Amino acid sequence: MPAPAPLGVFDSGFGGLTIFKRVRELLPDYDYVYLGDNARAPYGQRSFEVVLRFTQECVDHLFALGCPLVVIACNTASAKALRSIQQRHLPAAFPDRRVLGVIRPTVEAIAGHTRTGQVAVWATPGTVRSESFPLEIAHHAPGVRLTQQACPLLVPLVEAGELEGPGLDHFISKYWQETAARAAAAGAAPDLLLLACTHYPLIQPRIRALVPPGVALLAQDALVAPSLADYLRRHPDMDRRLSRGGSCRYLTTDVADHFDRLAEVFLGQPVASEKLAL
Repeated sequence: MPAPAPLGVFDSGFGGLTIFKRVRELLPDYDYVYLGDNARAPYGQRSFEVVLRFTQECVDHLFALGCPLVVIACNTASAKALRSIQQRHLPAAFPDRRVLGVIRPTVEAIAGHTRTGQVAVWATPGTVRSESFPLEIAHHAPGVRLTQQACPLLVPLVEAGELEGPGLDHFISKYWQETAARAAAAGAAPDLLLLACTHYPLIQPRIRALVPPGVALLAQDALVAPSLADYLRRHPDMDRRLSRGGSCRYLTTDVADHFDRLAEVFLGQPVASEKLAL
């Protein structure tokens, strides 16, 4: 058996740090490598083919560093690339490695957070177009009815550091009005808003202030971290392949200083990253 190695976490940009923060809080003993493809973010408007190519390149780099398990902490990459990587790339090139996403664990938990089964989903346009959430809901939570809303400007605002202010409030209000209108046209009244993009927890206070109080909010970081812990309990062979030293290495395809400044906002602590050339 190869020597134990870190657990890899990949995101197209910064949003996956919200997932990663919760994972480290729940599983602090493991070693980690976080890779942000910030130079090519955001992925939300890109084609399936481009997202698959970018995601596979980043996953392969984490494999080259020895990671036996990689978590894709990005909804767009999970929606557009995960299935192809799991079903075609891994069996052919890395049969002993595993890659997990964030959509399935979210869907598996969602039914327990809605009273009526009526759920609104905010996500990037790419995630919405993929229909990944409705497909997974049909398999794992068939009693849930979704109203999907693409929110194309929220990720750019977050990555520009605009976590509050009139511009952000305008678009949050706009997207909620569009969501409510779409739900009403379908005869639905959501009692839960799923924030199905890993960037959105950073603006959750503003979303909470502008979405009606009768609608509960649910962010993915609270769901994915426990799901990963459960996966490792159910797969002890993989768990034994992960090293434990409590270390974390940060890689970015963009300028390291820029990554470090914004990553500190996400994590609440200083970050020293390394620039990666893919």
